Amino acid sequence: MKKILITEDSPTMRSLLISTIEALEDYEIVEAASGFEALRLLPRGKVDLIITDINMPDINGLELISYVKNNPNYSDIPLFIISTERSDKDMEKGLALGADEYLIKPFDPVKLQELIKKYIG
Repeated sequence: MKKILITEDSPTMRSLLISTIEALEDYEIVEAASGFEALRLLPRGKVDLIITDINMPDINGLELISYVKNNPNYSDIPLFIISTERSDKDMEKGLALGADEYLIKPFDPVKLQELIKKYIG
């Protein structure tokens, strides 16, 4: 079973992401309410995909991406940003740091499901 780490400070958005992924079946979901919590969870087991918001308390999504992509233990993990930040500058920065996909909230659940299947089967 593939494991997806969702890093999102909004409980409502986390719940929406979880229900979108659970509809696919065969994925284990790990939740983090902040970038700091995500960093604590990463060493606890293999993660196949990371989905993160940008605007979060303590460590934001861009800092999380930078850490993940610069760490040889995690750098090959596909990473999606799902954020309300919709400027070209924000998107370019997220993708330049190493995010594989950038979705804008409100996101299309079918598009997210397709991307998950594309990246991790």
